[in-house]
Amino acid sequence: MRKSSMRKIGVPAAATVVLLATAAGAVAASSSSISAARPAAVKISTRTLPKLGVVLVDSTGRTLYMFVPDQRRRVTCVGTCAVVWPPVKLAKGQKPIAAGKVKLSLLGSDPNPAGGRVVTYNKWPLYTYVADTKPGQATGQALKLNGGLWYVLAPSGKVIRTK
Repeated sequence: MRKSSMRKIGVPAAATVVLLATAAGAVAASSSSISAARPAAVKISTRTLPKLGVVLVDSTGRTLYMFVPDQRRRVTCVGTCAVVWPPVKLAKGQKPIAAGKVKLSLLGSDPNPAGGRVVTYNKWPLYTYVADTKPGQATGQALKLNGGLWYVLAPSGKVIRTK
């Protein structure tokens, strides 16, 4: 009887070891997928554009704009405006990072009335323009649309008003 009793105990013990090893593997896999799923930073960089000089661009090279009615205080381009001029959004846990001639000290973020946060530069919320379909375009420069004027920014944080 003792043999069969050992046998019964032996199988569950082996199963316990397998289950523990499987659980440990699942926890390790879960931990690595959590760190892999962490949001990446939002990169703000620079690019030289004809007639405008060095301006801010996003990670895909699309020109970034500021909106005069924001007055370096808050995001005012919402609703239909934000469809035409999508703000540069930060997902929860994301940070803006500087590349090129961008000054990290001028990067920040403001609350987005639509939820989340928007990247700022020298306190100006940053936006792209849907009519800029490829990197290097600045068709929104000095454009009066959606309730105000739109301009690009220099790495110094200065508004470039050239048409």
